[in-house]
Amino acid sequence: MTSSLPRINPSPAIEKVKLNYPVEELFAHFSSQLNSSILHSSLKTDVGRYSFIGFEPFLVLNSKTQKNTLAYLDVILKTYKINNPTSLPFIGGGIGYFSYDLKDLLEKLPQKAKDDLKLPDMYFVFYQALLIHDNFKPDHVYISIVDFISSAYKRTEELMREVKKTVKSLPKRKVLKYEYKAYKPVLKANFSKSGYMKAVKKAIKYIYAGDIYQVNLSQRFHTKWPYSAYELYSRLNKINPAPFSAYLNFGKFKIISSSPELFLKVANGAIETRPMKGTRPRGKNCKQDQKLKDELAKSVKDGAELSMIVDLERNDLGKISKPGSVVVTEHRRIEAYSTVFQAISIVKGKVDKRTSLVDIIKATFPGGSITGCPKIRAMEIIDELEPTARNIYTGSLGYISFHNTMELNIAIRTMIMKGENIYFQAGGGIVADSKPQAEYQETLDKAYALINSLTINTEKRSQGHRAKDIEKNN
Repeated sequence: MTSSLPRINPSPAIEKVKLNYPVEELFAHFSSQLNSSILHSSLKTDVGRYSFIGFEPFLVLNSKTQKNTLAYLDVILKTYKINNPTSLPFIGGGIGYFSYDLKDLLEKLPQKAKDDLKLPDMYFVFYQALLIHDNFKPDHVYISIVDFISSAYKRTEELMREVKKTVKSLPKRKVLKYEYKAYKPVLKANFSKSGYMKAVKKAIKYIYAGDIYQVNLSQRFHTKWPYSAYELYSRLNKINPAPFSAYLNFGKFKIISSSPELFLKVANGAIETRPMKGTRPRGKNCKQDQKLKDELAKSVKDGAELSMIVDLERNDLGKISKPGSVVVTEHRRIEAYSTVFQAISIVKGKVDKRTSLVDIIKATFPGGSITGCPKIRAMEIIDELEPTARNIYTGSLGYISFHNTMELNIAIRTMIMKGENIYFQAGGGIVADSKPQAEYQETLDKAYALINSLTINTEKRSQGHRAKDIEKNN
């Protein structure tokens, strides 16, 4: 791909259509199509407003260890630039991900971890057709058609008619129901419990030696899944609704995500990130819930951890924001999810209109909440201590538009499916007063929803039993 691509600048055709059923059922119609995708705000929050379905791809950009990858992306975004005549945040562009391992193209790092999955560092699909669902107006869906292939408006009209017919006819279709047999996943991890705790101790030594203030350390789990990837996404979406859920069908592999964390949101010259640090499991009743929530809010260790990452994010946003515009608008808010409490902060800035979306990615990627600080030294230590490359985990997925908007999550609570193989990771921030046993348990607390979504018609087990099951398989 070169900068000689034709400059097209078409105008989008946008129509509003009545929707009488959940947006997930609408996507089920497209989910088996190669390179189809959904970004789903299945948990309504102040940022979890819109869901987007992408189909009718006209261009796919994916790469592995190519240094000019981001340059290609920049060319595409400039070549197919469109105007946004609506208040909708995304009406044309690409849906996909930036792998955590894209870091190796941005910084000179040791790359000691084994890359056994060999997935692309970046994979974005650019669509002619998008369906946009607004949680504030749930009984409608917007259809956005942008014909990048030809200038003939006739094709746009034909595609619009086809999509409207699909949306209106789906309620007559029978939703596929799976007949499940009891299934209990056999989980294996890339660390033993003792091995993970040893890595935590090594990270703490680096902190006392002055190398870092904190580092995010994770472990990866592997199991089998005998049913469809989309059915697993549906199960996870019900068990663990999240503002930044996603299902990406990229053929040889699928991505299933229920992430609670916003990495970047860019719109109208404003940029925002919401680092998330500090976790407690949900209680069995309201009294336990409140106790655990209060414990997180009062924890000195978790508060210090979040404050350090906020400083890092302020610095990253400061690289591409207008001087004096970076502010922390909220610090240490406790958010409740189905299986955990999380503490977040909100950092905002203002960017010059000449600053490209690719410039923003280069200045901020990967997110500091899942590396540690200082960021580069923390990433070096992650490569040293974690035995396998992270791939998509702690990278970012979401949309990047042809009209200068972008929204990306932090790819946590995220599964990769290759064949029948499922991979997912969980981790936490290690600081000077971290306790190795507690840090190991935190990875299990964060993985709970993912493990639960894989478990069918079996007895409920305590978190202690889950830990023992994982240990037995190592």
